[in-house]
Amino acid sequence: MRQWNRRRIGKLVQVAALALAAASPWTSVQAQEWPARPIRLIVPHAPGGVTDVVARLVAQPLGEALKQQVIVENKPGATGLLGTEPAAKAAPDGYTLLMYVDVNTMFPALVKKLQHDPVTSFAPVTLLGRGSHALVAHPSLPAQTLAELVSYAKRNPKELSAALPGLGGPQWLAMEMLKDAAKIDVTAVPYKGGGQAVVDVVGGQVKLGLLGMAPVLPHIKAGKLKAIAVTGRTRSPALPDVPTMVESGFPGVEAAQWQSIVVPAGTPRPIVNRLHDELLKIMRQPAVIERLASFGLDNATSPSPEDLGRMMREEVGRWPAIFKSLGVEPE
Repeated sequence: MRQWNRRRIGKLVQVAALALAAASPWTSVQAQEWPARPIRLIVPHAPGGVTDVVARLVAQPLGEALKQQVIVENKPGATGLLGTEPAAKAAPDGYTLLMYVDVNTMFPALVKKLQHDPVTSFAPVTLLGRGSHALVAHPSLPAQTLAELVSYAKRNPKELSAALPGLGGPQWLAMEMLKDAAKIDVTAVPYKGGGQAVVDVVGGQVKLGLLGMAPVLPHIKAGKLKAIAVTGRTRSPALPDVPTMVESGFPGVEAAQWQSIVVPAGTPRPIVNRLHDELLKIMRQPAVIERLASFGLDNATSPSPEDLGRMMREEVGRWPAIFKSLGVEPE
């Protein structure tokens, strides 16, 4: 009986080895033929926001490099979950890319029954840039600095509202940290993206906005909005005269924005490597660097896909304690 088991186990091992040997050439051939059709780049946020702008900035040159069209597909909703979930479940064949941003790493701290894992459901490709968010105000609001804004909010409790590109994201987090640190009452008004939110701040329907740089910078330059503070660790090159929240007297109120591209876990490594290499070439182009700088992002990239993977794990690990300190529990 023992001898029969050994023979059977040996046979199973041989079958498994043959299966792996057969699979390896198939994967290699698949990777060599890729891409044979258009590729979709899912943006889990609304058109007009910074994530959408970055996606469209890289989609065309990436398509030219790969000799296949890269189609940007907006799937906004639930602070990015509605677009992220389908990407996590897509076939790992190199034909689905996802714009993966700061808020993706916050999902475990916000969503109790998450249908994907922000780290293991994806294969990282590369970071595409980093920057700050901006706290902006309609010109009619009688405050030029963060100190003046806090003073006004305390004199006029419950009067102010702030437009945000969604609930649970980094802009919402920065606003909650500011409210907690300054002891002020500001009502959050969530939208399906920064492009929609900025319209109401420019129109004066909402007096404040905490938004990405891309949708607000043109309006700041046109005098339709005034910049109160930025959320990064250092001042933004796009708004060098605007202080950070930390500079303005609120240490600890800091939130950066970053953009990256990932693919479904299991995507063949040669495809991941090709995407990484082509994207790094694109991000070094002077026209791309200039365009990113125009809305407050640098052209930071990942030396290897593993570098982005480490960053994703670190970011996922840091948020639960911060959200808990604000009294926010996963729902």
